[in-house]
Amino acid sequence: MNLGLLATALAMGIAAIGSAIGIGFAGQASIGAWKKCYMSNKAAPFILTVFAGAPLTQTIYGFLLMQQMKDSGADPAFLFGLGIASGLAMAISAVMQGKAGAAGADALAETGKGFAQYITVVGLCETVALFALVFSMVALG
Repeated sequence: MNLGLLATALAMGIAAIGSAIGIGFAGQASIGAWKKCYMSNKAAPFILTVFAGAPLTQTIYGFLLMQQMKDSGADPAFLFGLGIASGLAMAISAVMQGKAGAAGADALAETGKGFAQYITVVGLCETVALFALVFSMVALG
């Protein structure tokens, strides 16, 4: 088994698991928020899909890192540690982004206000994944 190739798969795979969990949290809340709108005869804001889909980007970041790791020629043990650490950072970012998006979806559907503030918090969660991606790429040289 090639430890370096396993490391690249872990970087993307772990990030994708986080994306799936985060999308699940935010998606469930968005569906619940739409239901509340329909039950109250209010317009159901389509913009809630932004909250539901936001954690997907961590999978893209994991893929980008995977490609960079594969082409780096770095020590397999280093790649293994980097893949796990970076994948976990991206995954946790996605999970927390999903939770923040869930709260934002619920609040927006109930009040119809505050989208800019809610999406700002979702964006802050995204920043952690971006930092993990960039700093990992810098570490690869």
